[in-house]
Amino acid sequence: MRPSSVGIHALPLNQQKKFENLMSHKKQRPAAIDFLFENSLFLIAGAIGALVWANTAPESYHDFVHLDLMGGDSHHAAPAHDDGGHGAVTHPATSGHEPGTAAETAGSTEVVSETDSPGKTVATNEIGEDAPTEEQHGFTLHFLINDILMALFFAIAGKEVWEAMLPGGALSDPKKAATPLLATVGGVFGPAVIYMAGVMLSGQQQLTNGWAIPCATDIAFSYLVARMIFGNGHPAIAFLLLLAIADDAAGLVILAVFYPMKPLALEWMGLALAGMAVGFGFQKLKLQSFWWYLLIPGVASWFAFYKAGIHPALGLIPIIPIMPHAKSDLGIFAREELDRHDTLNEFEHWWKNKVELILGLFGLVNAGVALTAVGTGTWLVLSGLIVGKPVGIFFMTWFACRVLGLKMPEGMNYRHVITLGMVAAIGFTVALFVSTAAFPLTKFPTGIELDSVKMGALGSFGAAGLSFLVARLVGVKSVNSNGDDSDKEPIANAA
Repeated sequence: MRPSSVGIHALPLNQQKKFENLMSHKKQRPAAIDFLFENSLFLIAGAIGALVWANTAPESYHDFVHLDLMGGDSHHAAPAHDDGGHGAVTHPATSGHEPGTAAETAGSTEVVSETDSPGKTVATNEIGEDAPTEEQHGFTLHFLINDILMALFFAIAGKEVWEAMLPGGALSDPKKAATPLLATVGGVFGPAVIYMAGVMLSGQQQLTNGWAIPCATDIAFSYLVARMIFGNGHPAIAFLLLLAIADDAAGLVILAVFYPMKPLALEWMGLALAGMAVGFGFQKLKLQSFWWYLLIPGVASWFAFYKAGIHPALGLIPIIPIMPHAKSDLGIFAREELDRHDTLNEFEHWWKNKVELILGLFGLVNAGVALTAVGTGTWLVLSGLIVGKPVGIFFMTWFACRVLGLKMPEGMNYRHVITLGMVAAIGFTVALFVSTAAFPLTKFPTGIELDSVKMGALGSFGAAGLSFLVARLVGVKSVNSNGDDSDKEPIANAA
């Protein structure tokens, strides 16, 4: 019989420790399983599986992605040209135009209306397939994963941003954070400017809405690559993590402001405020279980975002600050966080590995793009990430140091900035998510634009290989076991 949570503290200290070690989340697991969870390999596996499936059996992939979980008519719940990559079935690549070109788009987006049933109008494309309308909405697998389950992913991202602003956090000291924050500005505006310049030069005005796709930085993958390049403990890693956290914060704002799911109905946000008020009441009652905050204020906030037209995947972010939490931050990915058992940390501990599985499903239902979908949008996203991101980060870091008189962290120089700028170009997860928000099929019914930019988001993995090449070219070496960096320059010369 287990001791209760109160009874544990009545045990002698050594027995408490034994019980906590037995029952805690730190159970011994095979090293291979830990490696899968800690390096987001489920997401990679899901994305690869989606690409293979969508290009070998596109019809069954489409049926899987748009499986109606409520048992309705899945044919009307989602179109044949959707963001799951099923464009391989009827992708206009056979029309004689390069995928993604103006000619192809012009020849594929003609939409007419026909009556499907009394009082209901269904848009169809030129080959007679249903295109989605605002009224066509089913509780599909795609909706469950992208709009509901991914809210947990963004909640954990929001937790990192929130904790970074607490005492000891990366964003808590404006003087120390100033240079990385300005670098973040460059890492957001640089890709957007390159993308929009490409849109103007190509004449592909229908791709304008994707300007925010290359602004993303994938924290998990960029952190993994940075550790391999710089070595554990190098100041460039802390710089990159702060930049990535701030980039996440900017991404959340961009999603909420620039990519509404439908016409805004902000009066519904009153429900989110009411949910937060209930959460503060739970604080006063000293309710410690995160389930209280997730199932009542969290559900209310998610529903408010959904009805207000703001992407519901952001719906849990307002409940993050209201959960009882530690008063200081130990740093993102800090192992010591595992020893903290406040409500907010317990929320992350419980959901962290489950979110990795959710990301695997996210990759599976979103990355299934026809390989023939490579087009103008692909190159715009890749140029924004691989050119705009490093250039923007380098320029704003230079501006901060040379013009504003700020400093980089001790032990860093411009070679590290050039290299981490390329590492930050790994957009993948968030870039893929923003793609679906930027080109919803209610407005872009052929799915050509969506598939094209998704290929760019998937291709951002190439930035990992380029990062190693750039590091080699500029002479960046990993720190050794003593924490010394053989390529280190005097900071006065670097700045």
